[in-house]
Amino acid sequence: MTATARPRRSVLYMPGSNARALEKGRGLAADVLILDLEDAVAPDAKVLARTQIVEAVKAGGYGRREIVVRVNPLESPWGHDDLAAVAACGADAILLPKVESAAMVHDLEMQMVGAGAPPSMGIMCMMETPLGMLHAEGVAGASKRISCLVMGTSDLVKELQASHTDARLPVLTSLGLCILAARAFGLAIVDGVHLDLADDEGFAEACAQGLELGFDGKTLIHPKTIAKANEVFAPSDEEVAFSHRIIAAHAEAAAQGQGVVVVDGKLIENLHVENAKRLVALAEAIGALQSA
Repeated sequence: MTATARPRRSVLYMPGSNARALEKGRGLAADVLILDLEDAVAPDAKVLARTQIVEAVKAGGYGRREIVVRVNPLESPWGHDDLAAVAACGADAILLPKVESAAMVHDLEMQMVGAGAPPSMGIMCMMETPLGMLHAEGVAGASKRISCLVMGTSDLVKELQASHTDARLPVLTSLGLCILAARAFGLAIVDGVHLDLADDEGFAEACAQGLELGFDGKTLIHPKTIAKANEVFAPSDEEVAFSHRIIAAHAEAAAQGQGVVVVDGKLIENLHVENAKRLVALAEAIGALQSA
């Protein structure tokens, strides 16, 4: 499965210091769980959180959900111990906060190998600082282990000395730079969190905007937002059916030596077929995830 075909519609942060949350995660419909050792955990709970996350991941029971552990920055008092504990615990990926350069990714990868991380363990990069935005291309291409860029828009707004707005105009340039970098290297990319849990309408609009911009999904801070994110970022039944028609019609035309075909009044070329195949693969992956 390619990085962008794996479902990442809903990416839920879960504090590693909350054992009940780690247990509850086994029954949630989120595509991805980020078990957090960084922002969601107080300094005096870091060690406990690390132990609980490692035990929870090793115990399993999360089905086909993608399990990611966000470690503390490697230069922090907890970063190296986090990495040593998490590298071989069985998580799908490590999420590194505040990534600003390819060198940071190289350092993480080297330490992962030294800590016994299997080749299958991926890297996700938090993009949340001005320098990270300016170096997005270098970050995205830094390692074959990188599967996904994760926008940290709360920190980014703070660093930009900007404001949170409904249309998110202050961060559109940054979002665009990271989307360009992710797609240039065949990576997935997920949008930042929506902070107002009482604003259901605003959350739905933010999801719709994220989909229009090209994101694969949205990071979440509460389970109640999972269903809407899953709905918005999944291809609709109509889109999947049309995609199947595009694929079949183009294949028939190609067999007759034709490069283009008209489907439902729309001119279809190879680029449309590629996108149709992506949507079908995503829909199939979502179905497999939900049936697990």
